[in-house]
Amino acid sequence: MLKGANVPVPTRSLRVELGWRSAPGVPDVDVSALLLVSGKVRSDADFVFYNQTTHPSGAVRHDGKRASGAFVTDALTVDLPHVEAAVERVVLAASADGGTFRQVPDLCVRVLDAADGAEVARFDSRDATVESALIMGELYRRQGAWKFRAVGQGYDTGLEGLATDFGIAVDEPQQPESPARTAPAAGAVPAGAAAPGTPARPPVPPPAQVPSEPAPVRVSPPAQVPSEPAPVRVSPPAQVPPEPAPVPVPPSAPVPPEPVPVPVPAPVQAPPVPVPVPAPAPVRLSKVTLTKDAPSVSLTKQGGTSGALRVNLNWGVSERFRGRAARRGGTVAPHAALDLDLCALFELTDGSKGVVQALGDTFGALHHPPYIHLDGDDRTGAVDTGENLTVNLDHKDAFRRILVFVTIYEGARSFADLHATVTLTPRHGAPIEFSLDECTVPSTVCALALITRQGDDLVVQREARYLVPARGVSPQRTVDRAYGWGMNWTPGRK
Repeated sequence: MLKGANVPVPTRSLRVELGWRSAPGVPDVDVSALLLVSGKVRSDADFVFYNQTTHPSGAVRHDGKRASGAFVTDALTVDLPHVEAAVERVVLAASADGGTFRQVPDLCVRVLDAADGAEVARFDSRDATVESALIMGELYRRQGAWKFRAVGQGYDTGLEGLATDFGIAVDEPQQPESPARTAPAAGAVPAGAAAPGTPARPPVPPPAQVPSEPAPVRVSPPAQVPSEPAPVRVSPPAQVPPEPAPVPVPPSAPVPPEPVPVPVPAPVQAPPVPVPVPAPAPVRLSKVTLTKDAPSVSLTKQGGTSGALRVNLNWGVSERFRGRAARRGGTVAPHAALDLDLCALFELTDGSKGVVQALGDTFGALHHPPYIHLDGDDRTGAVDTGENLTVNLDHKDAFRRILVFVTIYEGARSFADLHATVTLTPRHGAPIEFSLDECTVPSTVCALALITRQGDDLVVQREARYLVPARGVSPQRTVDRAYGWGMNWTPGRK
């Protein structure tokens, strides 16, 4: 397609692939989508990219990167029937990480039918120069149907400039949160304090003293009268206190006819203190890509020192695998029936060792040792989020080392048939990602990442190491021997 041209697309689930040819000196490239109403996003949730992978509606999601030889794709799924009726356009963008698009060869965007992989639209970008972000195309509504338009509009301000232009609030890269966002909102009043400019309430005066009731007159009983008349002796009457003085009252107040209790006013309730509502956190665009030249990163320096660390593996089949299937007369969907198992060997500071894996239903635990949990077993690769391990960094002091690895359980001969992306996403700090290199050996097990305790820090090391098990040796035992874990293994099933 030429820039500015448009073509109808089916109102189905579509796969959008941003592709380019990778080589030394070529920047990494990322795909993203913005869902627009009247030319702007409604909120930051309408921005789908590597740090925010799924739209709240579920209609758009970021699927991640895959490599086939030197050609790399970063993909989105756009489920058009489930795009909200208010959304008029879905902008499809590309951003270059650490360079410009002049340095990126063979950049293109392809729109495929997600069901059968048939290409319905394609646009090749050939004239980009100083741009570090590009709107490659857009899906838009027209008379009840959907179309794709090739755009090719560039920004030299990167993904941040593009996102800001459509109404996204972007965080400063690598900057800590501003204290102002966590301080009480302006005008908030601490409990029991008067708001600024409000006159203080006068103290409530104590109630006036009211004299007690006058004591009754006490009269002694009459003396006993003898049988013979005798003078009656009567005790003198008791002294009667004088009448109490009336309570002094202001001239304007009516004088009560008799003393009455003075009512005590009820305590004045302080007005409720408004609870400040924190402003939504801006979108963070920062990320870390591990390479052969820069294979490790400190979680502490990235701010990932607490909360959950999610380790995600997402994969698909290679062009070689597709070609072999085509020669047999079949077709392969983007997610073939492959069963890969994400696993982790762990060693804790108390000396205990073990494994977390689907085999044998040893899924681990998050809130007690080993503080690592396997979320599930994706036996087809079709689960949107792939396979995930979660590491509880609130217990980081319990870890000595964690080795994350993956085995092929069934569906492929080796990793030469596959391509995969590994992403480690801490609750705080930038996500860490890397793609697996092309496999050239008959490997059924790959060590992905090694997390080691170094003083008070946890360091993530990219491994991407393909291992070939010896005959009769399990993939788990192969990894154990390669990294010196020293465990005893028995056969298991799932």
